[in-house]
Amino acid sequence: MSLFPLIAQPNTGELLSASGMPLYREVDWNFQTNKPVWRGGAPVIVTGARAVLVWAWNALHTTRFAHDVFSTDYGLDGEQLLGQAYTEDVRQSEAIRIVRETLRINPYITNVSQVSVSFEGSVLHLGFKLTTIYGEVTIDDCDIAL
Repeated sequence: MSLFPLIAQPNTGELLSASGMPLYREVDWNFQTNKPVWRGGAPVIVTGARAVLVWAWNALHTTRFAHDVFSTDYGLDGEQLLGQAYTEDVRQSEAIRIVRETLRINPYITNVSQVSVSFEGSVLHLGFKLTTIYGEVTIDDCDIAL
């Protein structure tokens, strides 16, 4: 019996990636509305690089240590950037470091590059390129309220 009986469980099968890890699956995400994608009354399941990108988006939008349901490695610890007497260069450098640390815990992500950050008050604007075991994906416009 499923915890959510109205949502069918996806067929997990025995699909493995070239690295020997299971095929990554995630509920698709609309980055403009910041909500999951539903079709026909059920969430849309994506796999591969798109699924890893959805995981990255959600990890960056989750405050680290704020929810007991997540491990202590999951989420963005961006609050440490607020209220500090950092110069703008140091603040941006720290933001890039924190974003990379947040994303690199996922074993499906092999590299985080081209990270660009800027601040507008307590909102972090960022873009980045992820190299996953499935290929490269990018986010050009991601706003995170710290």
